[in-house]
Amino acid sequence: MTDERWIKICGLSTPETVDAAVEAGADALGFVFAAGSPRTVTADRAAELVERVPEGIDAVGVFRDQPIDEVVGIASAVGLTTLQLHGRESATDFARARDAGFFTIRAVAAEDYLRETPEQRAACDHDLLLLDAAVPGSGHMVDPAMLTGTVDEAWILAGGLTPANVADLVQRLDPDGVDVSSGVESARGVKDVAAIRAFIEAVRSIA
Repeated sequence: MTDERWIKICGLSTPETVDAAVEAGADALGFVFAAGSPRTVTADRAAELVERVPEGIDAVGVFRDQPIDEVVGIASAVGLTTLQLHGRESATDFARARDAGFFTIRAVAAEDYLRETPEQRAACDHDLLLLDAAVPGSGHMVDPAMLTGTVDEAWILAGGLTPANVADLVQRLDPDGVDVSSGVESARGVKDVAAIRAFIEAVRSIA
């Protein structure tokens, strides 16, 4: 992560939107491999897109409840730098991902995270925590009141962020980074270049 807030644009699937996110100053680009999402890409398609990602920008694969050996195999073939595990993955799965050389993001619904004990939170040896709405990619927002002063590790805010609301939410909750997908789309699964630029500009404008 940089000294500035880390910004990830997720669910990219076209060269144009990858290039736009890079040019606008994103720190990470997300590619969805989880089944059932309108943003899911094949490994071959993702490999073509990752080739466009310059060194120094994280190429993140988003996986959900997939066998960890399959995840590591796809990530290695595609050229990803980071694995975002967004399901019921075990501590062993995170260890396998890290042993394979990948930076790891543990993604969990904020409500589920708040119900965990400190021991449960510490069980997964991850690099970053991502707190999301109950349904990832739905555009629903996490209730900011739930998160005020409750997170004591490096974390990323996701869920319902848009160019219009991200600056206010970052100032209120002070996350280490932000992650957006549906909030920069013109239609479900269709990224909007102007919205990507506006989102990154809004985050960078925060003093």
